[in-house]
This record gives sequence, structure tokens and C-alpha cells, in this order.
Amino acid sequence: MRESELPAESGSPVRAYNEWDPLEEVIVGIVDNAHFPPWDVATGAPLSPQQRAVFRDRAGQPFPADEIARARDELDQFVAVLEGEGVKVRRPEPRDHGQTYGAPGWTSTGLYDAMPRDLLLVVGDDIIEAPMAWRSRHHAASAYRPLLKEYFRQGARWSSPPKPELPDELYVDGWTDQPDGEPFRPVITEFEPTFDAADFIRCGRDIFAQRSHVTNAIGIEWVRRHLGDEYTVHEVQLDDDHPMHIDASLMPLAPGKLLIHPDRVPEVPEIFKDWEVRTAPRPVIPDGHPLYMTSKWINMNVLMIAEDKMVVEAQDEPMRRLAESWGMQAIPCPFRWFNTFGGSFHCATADVRRTGTLQSYF
Repeated sequence: MRESELPAESGSPVRAYNEWDPLEEVIVGIVDNAHFPPWDVATGAPLSPQQRAVFRDRAGQPFPADEIARARDELDQFVAVLEGEGVKVRRPEPRDHGQTYGAPGWTSTGLYDAMPRDLLLVVGDDIIEAPMAWRSRHHAASAYRPLLKEYFRQGARWSSPPKPELPDELYVDGWTDQPDGEPFRPVITEFEPTFDAADFIRCGRDIFAQRSHVTNAIGIEWVRRHLGDEYTVHEVQLDDDHPMHIDASLMPLAPGKLLIHPDRVPEVPEIFKDWEVRTAPRPVIPDGHPLYMTSKWINMNVLMIAEDKMVVEAQDEPMRRLAESWGMQAIPCPFRWFNTFGGSFHCATADVRRTGTLQSYF
């Protein structure tokens, strides 16, 4: 491994280079006031046909109050687990996602503030706001702005790409799912840079990204140019016909250890040839459990507190056994009702600070 010749960022409260260095501070999302967004083709593209029907029927309505309450309780338990491990936890400010807002040519209401990983990409001392493609997430940063301003005043860098306009030209007119066997057909065009931060995964000097229904090629190129020569941004090709967020397909857990989806990664990228690669165990989420925005493979969306400590869903015995077989301590936490809202431990967090330096792992 080659350590950076650059000095560590002195005084910055923000510093993280990978997914596994010891976690010191993290932002954990909230589900308060979560709403189904207005229906449009971009919202529906990553969803299954059954999920699309729910989103159409409940467009603009609050998520069920009992499910919000259960997910909120699990988030509180998750915070207690993190704090018990010595991690400083920060939370966003609740907002009313039923309020209408807009721009020339469109209006929308919001979604939620549950998934800071979707919005915030931390690379070194730089915290980058994602220019999100969903109109319902156009103001997703608002709940996190007090924290971002605090970090900036304390010495962090705070970056934001050009704010997307999200006009009709960004979306493919008449988009439909690609037939079986045909290449992925994104619902977004290259009109302007858009990406979700969760379509990027960090391994020190190497960062892996996927094009998806929310991340376009010009968005990946913006990140590449913004980060400069100190980092290499690799675009990976995954076999996912409804892609949205790389961290339920390709998850580096520690130096030399990679967890992959058994179907979406038919060929492991050559750069990982010297790593130990394992496929995620089959999910144990019951068929009847509501999942509005994700598949059961959200089980592999784990959070590493350190390279030998993994937070796993309390009922996911196969994932616990996998962690332990890799010499990791599996820390259980109930999170199945949070899964209902479209994410798991990695989605629900944004690393603020991890102990460690910039290194190359390849």
C-alpha cells in the first residue's frame, strides 16, 4: 500500500478515504415526515412493476405512520449501537416533505431525509453535495445544510456541482424498460450532470462508480475532474436492469475483501484480481415484508465501523456468519423496517470522519 505524500488535513472535521477505516463521526438519517413523491417516469424507472403501482397509487401521500414509527425506533437503536462503539453521531433537521416547490416547467413535493449516503460524498476533507436527478430530491440538502455549514466553518471543504435544472430534456421521452437481454437503457439523458453519491464507492485513491437511472456519464466525469489526479474514478459495468446505487451490488469491506451481488457482478473488475471476493448470502427478508424502493438484496448494504467490525441486520444470520468467517465482529441491529424505505446501514449514513490516510489498495 502506498500512503499519500500529502499531509493530513489539519483541523478539518471531515476526513474519510474508504469504507472501512475506524469510524469516528457519522451522519445518520431520519424518516420523519416521509412522503411518496409525485409520480413521474424517472421515479418509476429503478422500481419493480409492483413498486411502481404503489408509487402511482400513493403519489404525494405520507408513508404509513406505523411504518415510519418502526423505522424511527430502529434508527434510534442504530444510533445507540454506533455511540456504544465510540462513534459521534449527527442527525439532520426534520422537514415537511409535503410542501410544494418547483422551478420553471415543473413542481414537486419531497421524499425524505433518510438516506444521507445518497446525497453526500465525502472524499478526504471534501464533502460533496450530489446533484440529484429526482425532482422530489431537488432540495435534499436542506436538512443537512446546518451540518455542512458547521463543518465548513471548522475547516472542511464543501463542494457542489452546478445545481441541476431538471427540465424535461433531462428525461428520455417515452422511456420504457429494456427488453430482456438488451443493454441498460437509462431514463436520464446527458443534458446536465446528475449523480447520486451512493453510485460511488471509495477504496482510497481508487473510486468506483456506475451509470444508473440517476447517475449519468457527465455526472461521473464531473466527479473525476473535480477530484483531479490524486484519485482515479473507474466506471464499472454491472448486470442490473434497474440500477440505482452501487452499494447493493459491489461493496469493498476491508483491504483485500470485496462483497458482490451474485448476479449483478458476472465478471469482477480486473483491478480486484488480488482481492478475496465473496458473493453476498441470499437475503432472509420474508416475501410479505413491504419494500417500497429496493430489492431484498439490500441485505449487503452493510456498514463497516472498522475493517474488523460490521453492522448487520439483527435477523440476518447468513450475513452474520459471513462476517465472522472473514474474521470480523458482526454487530447486530434491528433494521428491517428501515429496509422498507429503500436502504440499510450504509444508505442510512454518511461518513464524516474515519481514522486513516489516503492510500492505494491495488
